[in-house]
Amino acid sequence: MQPRKNSAAADLPLTWRTLREQEIEPGLFRDFIRHQVVDLCLRRDAGGWAVRSCPFVDSWSQADYRFLCECLRRTVRTGGLVYAVFAAGRLKGFVSVESEFFGSEGQYLDLSALHVSEDLRRSGVGRALFLAAADWARRQGARKLYISSHSALESQAFYAAMGCVDAAETNRQHVEAEPFDRQLEYLL
Repeated sequence: MQPRKNSAAADLPLTWRTLREQEIEPGLFRDFIRHQVVDLCLRRDAGGWAVRSCPFVDSWSQADYRFLCECLRRTVRTGGLVYAVFAAGRLKGFVSVESEFFGSEGQYLDLSALHVSEDLRRSGVGRALFLAAADWARRQGARKLYISSHSALESQAFYAAMGCVDAAETNRQHVEAEPFDRQLEYLL
């Protein structure tokens, strides 16, 4: 799938590849722009999901990048997937899927991260990363991909466009770690 071009970064040739554990270090992210201005979010209430104003800016600190690197290295070390896209050799997006099956029938694999640098959003890169993750999970034998999704309306719109729905089962660890996230699944 070819992402559509929507920014100066999207005009650069893109390369796609699986990351190795030893290359996952904070310097890898020096040109990655994790910045998102959030206004509207989905929040669960008695009637289901409702749109609420919850303004904040999501930007990662150096400590956040160090923690992310630890998580991604663990994903690779335990047999999961960390797949990335580069523009002119600079990391611009990545997705990770854990290798451990869960759910009442072992039907899920966890899409643990999906992020696109601000300068490449709305270019089709997120869609291509998501589909690569789904393909990998399917080849591992999963029947569903599990997503603990940020509640920002933009994130929710992306996952809805991909065909994700509310998860039939929820992962307690995800719910406890991120109580405002929406627990989704994608049928493989």
